[in-house]
Amino acid sequence: MQDIEKTTISESELHRLATLALCGFGVAEAAAADAAKVLVLAEMMGITTHGASRVAQYGSRLRIGGIKPDAAIVATRVAPALATLDGDNGLGPAIGMAALTEAMDMARDAGIGAVFVRHSNHFGPIAPYALLAAEAGFASFIASNASTTIAPTGGAEAKLGNNPLGFGFPNPAGHPVILDMAMSVVARGKIRDAETAGQPIPEGWGTDADGRPTTDPTAALKGFLLPMGGYKGYGLSLCVDLMTGMLSNAAYLTHVKSWSSEPEAAQNLGHSFILIDTSRLMPAAELGERMEDFGTILHETQPSDPAVLVQLPGERELKRLRQARETGISLPTAVLANLRDLAAVTESFSPKENV
Repeated sequence: MQDIEKTTISESELHRLATLALCGFGVAEAAAADAAKVLVLAEMMGITTHGASRVAQYGSRLRIGGIKPDAAIVATRVAPALATLDGDNGLGPAIGMAALTEAMDMARDAGIGAVFVRHSNHFGPIAPYALLAAEAGFASFIASNASTTIAPTGGAEAKLGNNPLGFGFPNPAGHPVILDMAMSVVARGKIRDAETAGQPIPEGWGTDADGRPTTDPTAALKGFLLPMGGYKGYGLSLCVDLMTGMLSNAAYLTHVKSWSSEPEAAQNLGHSFILIDTSRLMPAAELGERMEDFGTILHETQPSDPAVLVQLPGERELKRLRQARETGISLPTAVLANLRDLAAVTESFSPKENV
């Protein structure tokens, strides 16, 4: 496989370019900056399929009206620790950040805060939201539904999305624990990457359109993703859709519009953000001590392969994040060039000090 040329850029500069680029598609500055924060964190954490390259992908839908650039994102508290949020078909990561902020505010007041989101779009990966929550002292459960790519157990038609869920746990004495996972064996983006690289995919990643297992990424993209754990993955995906689509009064199952086949249509995705203020449960020092002991017990596990040590969920991503902040973000040169071109359009019309 041919090496991809890369260029190093700082976090602040990448955030500036991504914000400017999104503003160029008509997104308000504050919403663009929020969305850029999620995408830049994803890029630094090594979740590159949901990172900076998404700016142009979101932009293509903003241009044709699939995403509303001037959306009015409105949260409504229906109980002291419970809110709904209407994203007005806006930019997904901006809606996600608004929901995260609302959940944080309620959790500070009541100890726990739950926000159920409707009329949203693809909101990026969960890990950045879980990280931001953990850094502020909140444990979190965050989930979203998605367009259909997974067949129910025993079925030969896609009826469920590859619905992601994630958890985050703060650690006042060290690094938080973060789990971000979708229901399939791998994310669809990894199959797209294999297709772009002209490489086969491993067995067990997906099926063709007839439900037959395949190692051909092009065939897999036309077929179904395979859920992790068989019927157990199907059950989890179903429950995430009930939590995020059904309870949020958003679209669910086959009612969710496909980004790829109907890019001009509103998806009406649903998300849920549930946060717990851990300071209400125990002092930070005690939580830090317990979290460090928890991690030590697992890290001291005898590895089955001496070359591969036991790690906690999120350790690799957080290590990549720290490295990116120390040495810069290594971004594909073509992606960076595209971002600069998009940002230049905004800069030509707006003074830099206003962005």
